[in-house]
Amino acid sequence: MESQQERILIVGGYGAVGRIIAAELGDLFPGHVVVAGRNGEKARALAAASNGRIRSLQMDVTRAHQTPELLDGVALVIICLDLPDTRFAEMCLRRGIHYIDITAEDPFLQQMEALDQVARDSGSTAVLSVGLSPGITNLLAGHSRGHFDVLEQLDIHVLLGLGEHHGEAATRWTLRNLNATYPILDQGISRQVGSFTEAKAVRFPGANGHYTAYRFNLADQHVLARTMSVPVSSWLAFDPPWVTGLLALLRRSGLSRLLQYRWLEDAGVRLTSAMRTGSDRFTVQVEARGTANGRQRQRQFAVTGQEQSRATGLAAAHVATQLHTETFPAGVFHIEQLFAPLPFLETLTRRGLRFWDHPQLA
Repeated sequence: MESQQERILIVGGYGAVGRIIAAELGDLFPGHVVVAGRNGEKARALAAASNGRIRSLQMDVTRAHQTPELLDGVALVIICLDLPDTRFAEMCLRRGIHYIDITAEDPFLQQMEALDQVARDSGSTAVLSVGLSPGITNLLAGHSRGHFDVLEQLDIHVLLGLGEHHGEAATRWTLRNLNATYPILDQGISRQVGSFTEAKAVRFPGANGHYTAYRFNLADQHVLARTMSVPVSSWLAFDPPWVTGLLALLRRSGLSRLLQYRWLEDAGVRLTSAMRTGSDRFTVQVEARGTANGRQRQRQFAVTGQEQSRATGLAAAHVATQLHTETFPAGVFHIEQLFAPLPFLETLTRRGLRFWDHPQLA
């Protein structure tokens, strides 16, 4: 197909998630995948190891507006890092370039939503909430909706194993959001809550016993409240559980506020990146409540697997493949607005992930 002869540009393509996306797409579209970023040496090293399937480009995405020719011949851009603003995204969309972003920052996602008309006018498609959370959690939420006449509440539970190497950006984002306060809709009333201030016991499929999970400022709860018009709360736990307890203690004691000092944040990132404890498994679970056939119902759906970075990369690569080879409506969409949840989840199960339907009975 002609579209396959155009380039796929992966910005941040040599990071923990980006290299997985690059490897997947390099196999499907050899020679047309370009990994890009400020560190040209890392980009070139990844390309050199790919036997010609991947090419490299050194570029600073924050200054890309000064060299728009870098986007010549590009059909699809995938962003694997947090951008400071939407200027680059808007430049892509105005040129009719399809756009995928794996960011977990809801303020940025809201700014992207405001570019919907820009994308429609140029015929480009942007897909947001592409990853684990938001991403697979959004698909589970979308799948749950079909089991209710009226969906009343969604609770998203995320369990992350710390035995996996986590990228610096993801670690830094987690530490910065430890002190976050944000609004939720609770029984029809909006109220402010804080990360790691309210807890609940959660039983995850395939895990022994219950884990204590805490409220956390994950973007999916904000996105789904907008796209599905339902109250949503996100809860986070780590394996091993003592790490979850330590973070809760830091927040409760006020010591977490010290992370506002950059040198302490840097030390926390280094310490966390060097730490290998617990498993490398993850679980994302959606607990849905509502009415069906006039009766109150509760359903749970989950996805489990190993290495959250790989799961994020596989999800993003699947979205990219579909966007690059098929025709989609123009505009800005979150993943659950554009893809049928069950077929997408079944695609992931063929790559080693497991989908659980009603896991509390498993």
